[in-house]
Amino acid sequence: MATKKPKDGFDHRFKAIHDREVPWESDDIRGLLKLPPGVKVKVLNYDPVMKRLDMKQRFPAGYVEPAHTHRSWHSILVTRGRMCVAGKDLRAGDYVFGWDIPHGPYEYPDGCEVF
Repeated sequence: MATKKPKDGFDHRFKAIHDREVPWESDDIRGLLKLPPGVKVKVLNYDPVMKRLDMKQRFPAGYVEPAHTHRSWHSILVTRGRMCVAGKDLRAGDYVFGWDIPHGPYEYPDGCEVF
C-alpha cells in the first residue's frame, strides 16, 4: 500500500524503535542543540513542525549541569543512575518537571541516563 507524503514533508508514520539501534551522539546535535563535553544524547524522534525533541541523555559521573532556563517546559524521567535536584536524590523511575523559570543545578554524582 502506497503512503502519501504529508504536505509538511515530515515522516508522520508510526515508529517502534529499539534503543540499541540508535547511536549516542555528542557535541552539536544536528543543529538542534549543543552539548557540553562528556554529555551524550540519543535522538529518538524529532518533529520540526511541533518543535518536539524526544531524546535520552547520558551524563558522566560527577557532572554538574548549571542553573539554566528553557524557552518552554520540560520533563525528565530518570532511567538509570542518580540525579540530585532541589535537595532530592532521584533514581530510576523518578521524574522532574520544569517551566521556563530558572532551575538547577542538576548533579549526577554517579552518572545518569534520563529520558
